[in-house]
Amino acid sequence: MDDMQSMREEEIPASLGRCDLTLTSSSSDPRERISTLQTLTSSSDTRELIATLQTLNSSSDTRELISTLQTLNDLTADVPCGAASAEFKSSYYTRTLQVLISRINVDWVQKLTVAQRRDLWDGLFFHGPPEQALLVLMDGLGTLSPSAGRDHLVDILEEFLRSGGLDRLLWSYCQGQGPRESPQLREALLGRLAGLPDLTANRLHPHNRELFLPERYCALLANALLHALENTCQALRNGCDCSLVFVAQVLGKVCIHGNSALVFGLLAPRLSLCTRSDVVWQRVSWKLMENVPERWLEPVVTGMVLAIGRPAALSRVLGNLVLKNKKAQFLLTHKMLLLQYHHPTAVLRTILGYLAADRERRPLLIQVLRSVCETWSSPSSVRNTPVEQQLYVSRVLLLSASLLKGEEITLLRSELLQCMLGGMQSHLDSGVVRLRRLGMVVGECLSSCMDLNGTKLAFEFERDEETEELRSLMTPQEDEDSDPDPEDGLNPCPDVTPVPRESPMLPELEETPAEPDSDLDSDDDLTPYDMSCDQELSKATPPRYLSDCMDALQTSSDAGHVELSLRAAEGLVRKNVSTTREVSVQMARVLLHLEDRFSTPGFLSLRHTTMVALAVTDPAPVAKYLTSEFYSLNYSLRQRLDMLEVLAMSAQELSQPIRAGEAPNERAALVAEVTSYPGDDPVHWRQVVERRIQGKTRRISKGVTRPPAKGTANRYAPVAGHFFFPLLQNHDRPQVTFDLLGSDHLVLGRLIHTLGLLVHLAVNAPVAPQMGRALLDFVWALRYHADQMVRRGVLFAVCSVFLSMPSESLLTELSETLFETRAWLADVAEADTDADCRSLAVQSLVLLEKSLKRQLEAP
Repeated sequence: MDDMQSMREEEIPASLGRCDLTLTSSSSDPRERISTLQTLTSSSDTRELIATLQTLNSSSDTRELISTLQTLNDLTADVPCGAASAEFKSSYYTRTLQVLISRINVDWVQKLTVAQRRDLWDGLFFHGPPEQALLVLMDGLGTLSPSAGRDHLVDILEEFLRSGGLDRLLWSYCQGQGPRESPQLREALLGRLAGLPDLTANRLHPHNRELFLPERYCALLANALLHALENTCQALRNGCDCSLVFVAQVLGKVCIHGNSALVFGLLAPRLSLCTRSDVVWQRVSWKLMENVPERWLEPVVTGMVLAIGRPAALSRVLGNLVLKNKKAQFLLTHKMLLLQYHHPTAVLRTILGYLAADRERRPLLIQVLRSVCETWSSPSSVRNTPVEQQLYVSRVLLLSASLLKGEEITLLRSELLQCMLGGMQSHLDSGVVRLRRLGMVVGECLSSCMDLNGTKLAFEFERDEETEELRSLMTPQEDEDSDPDPEDGLNPCPDVTPVPRESPMLPELEETPAEPDSDLDSDDDLTPYDMSCDQELSKATPPRYLSDCMDALQTSSDAGHVELSLRAAEGLVRKNVSTTREVSVQMARVLLHLEDRFSTPGFLSLRHTTMVALAVTDPAPVAKYLTSEFYSLNYSLRQRLDMLEVLAMSAQELSQPIRAGEAPNERAALVAEVTSYPGDDPVHWRQVVERRIQGKTRRISKGVTRPPAKGTANRYAPVAGHFFFPLLQNHDRPQVTFDLLGSDHLVLGRLIHTLGLLVHLAVNAPVAPQMGRALLDFVWALRYHADQMVRRGVLFAVCSVFLSMPSESLLTELSETLFETRAWLADVAEADTDADCRSLAVQSLVLLEKSLKRQLEAP
């Protein structure tokens, strides 16, 4: 049917003019007017209704229009009025509202009183079919330009929502009283219901109403959904049938628009509470979730899982949806557990606890455990997935294993053992410290769960918050029903007076009255001293000479003597420079092979700082020794890593300015100031006063108050080649206990990182371009390495080369592979699985662009 806005007066036959008198007469009895309409419609003559709309569309007589509005309001009244009202609501109600909106800005509308406008004009939108009223209001909001009429329409829409229009709309569909099934009408209605905040924001910005904001509107819609479900439960108890198809479609459409958190923040707690003891509510909740269309099911299930937070409540709300719907099964058993890795641990507990809560769903828990075991133990997964995803999968694995029963553990013992051994090997081979620690923790937990003949794995690693969280996952949580309801509130905790703890060093002395017969000279009543913190004095003395220190480290069997020698070694090395240079290589060999025989506190740190002091004091010989021993036989990976760390730290110290000469002068001046007598210097008091004035005076601009720093020679530049080039030799020759390009990814990544640091520290040195060229040639073949630690080292080395080499030298070296280098860096920045690799690639691209721009702008 054509739009009433386009109707013209000549389109209505002249014979229909007589009917206007009947419908628009001044009769004040609504029953008489309805009776006339009922008679006309019962004889299938609906031309009078069309004539009424024509009058409403074209007439300018206020009285006539008021009478017409009264007639139309009688047709939309809630009292039963027969076929006339039904015909009007089904066929002419929408066109009537469209005519009203088209004439919302005419003069006669402004002449209506406030009561007439509220009862006659606005009432037509509130008393008719709510779905038609909402569609017309939203369409009118989109077509009207900013005006007083549009503001009036916005007021009507706001009042429609406040007066329960959404409740009436949803309940009408639950009762089956909605319009005849039309896919186009239903899609349009769903779109308006779900997109109302977006549509109003686009049309009314920046004068949008508060009720139309997503938070307020979604809360209003969630309440309407709850009312529809509550009315459905009551109707089922009374023996009436209801349909939840439309309600489920509204829920799915709202969630697919991205408002699932807002809706389920109110809906999920209420459903959890109502389904706790009411079987009818459980059936209604299950039916609601089953009727959600497949294309919208994922945001609905995800939002419910995130909002409900407990396995028992999720089981009551979803029922066996995971068994009836394949998409829900894929989502809860695969996608949220293996493909996504941003959900918190509480969500994982909820999903896995839901699968384990019912006997029919427990096979899915076994299926999840097998899939997770396969993923966690896969070497390819360990190499090509981020550390955060590996941590997420480890949480899923431990939570799944903690939910197994005794017979299930026996059934899966061989698979768990294979997963544990293979996964530990894959994680321990990684160069990332977090991954290695992850493999150790999961291995310990799985061995404890399987209880293989009473034997349990035990590793030595640093305990932190992450490892403690993983270990706690093996402990199941309490059931939900023991917790208070969310609406009950929290009971206030009783006031607890803290009891002060007694100091272990100064125990409180209690005075006790002396007995009359006690012996005053007895020692029994004396309070003993607290000697818990006393330390036994060592009889050994620290060595004063470097030769004695070396002898003690090599031959002494006294733990105290060895510890004192190790603690004094660094100071002796830095103090006796000439002596150190005579025995530097020999002492470096002693420290490199030194073992912690007596469990000395801080052994690794003391040995490391002493070796750094040796390399700083005598750089060339010590660097030559360490770089030559790096590729030698019969060294552990720990020793090779120590060599690289000593080379890097010593090069960093050598590259810093020399400050040793300043300390004695400053200390002498400080001592002279403290110990000098004021009378020895006649101007001393003037200096004191001047310093006080300078310290308490605030100057906006004083200029240069200190002389510029004097330039000092870079101690690292002359010996940079001794540190760098020997490390590039023999890297492609596998040794008996060392395969740098094979399985020893950790050492390879640390080596590349050390080489990049050595190049960066050699900036402005004459040998820097040559070092940069050699490093680029070395890392270019490793840019697509499978291990993320190696890729990080390669990108760090590339950044170091870009920072250290001059622009002209850099472009000369990259002239043939410039486009390939940029494409590789762009690909890593976009698609690499490791976040650090992506960040380093972006930094490298920025540095390369700066070098290109600087070279092109150079004269």
